[in-house]
Amino acid sequence: MYNLHCHSLLSDGELLPSEIARRFEAKGYKVIAITDHVDMANIKRVVSEIVEFCRVWPKNRIKIFPGIELTHIPPEQFKPLVKYARANGIKVIVGHGETVVEPVVKGTNKKAIESGIDILAHPGLISADDVKLAKRRGVFLELTSRHGHCQTNEYLVRQAKKFGAKLIINTDSHSPQDIITPPELRQIGLDAGLNTKEIDEIYKEEAKFLKKL
Repeated sequence: MYNLHCHSLLSDGELLPSEIARRFEAKGYKVIAITDHVDMANIKRVVSEIVEFCRVWPKNRIKIFPGIELTHIPPEQFKPLVKYARANGIKVIVGHGETVVEPVVKGTNKKAIESGIDILAHPGLISADDVKLAKRRGVFLELTSRHGHCQTNEYLVRQAKKFGAKLIINTDSHSPQDIITPPELRQIGLDAGLNTKEIDEIYKEEAKFLKKL
């Protein structure tokens, strides 16, 4: 089981990366990405710190990929920040999408997808054109267990099915209580309108992505 969106105290999470790793490991996860919030102000620090953490993490434990979430940035900054992150060791790049519970700048979904991110987090009432763009670019659209952001999960499933875009299911965890079990995470997909076979296909696609990292 995988979870490719969570936050540590390197940004607004409550836990050290080591404790995040152990808590997910104890729940039965095999792979996670720690994807702390970044913008122009803190990207150098966070990238350096999470890449170093992953470098020294024991190889025989839960697998951890270094990631970031580009959050509330001016849309035109996505491309240069994605380029910087890739060049400096980041493996999983999440774009903070146009969730309905935060004042994200209109057009962020499109610019994030175009920039070369891997996952568009909680994309809200994403347009048909942006769903089609995500399909063409191979960007995962995120179903989330995160309070508030999860309000549009069912809408996203309908759009993704209609246009054939890839989905991913993540916790977007910030605190210990956000770290749910793998069966609970699968239930998020079921509650959003997916069936068991469709969820299995989501994890197969995710496994293919991870093999390339």
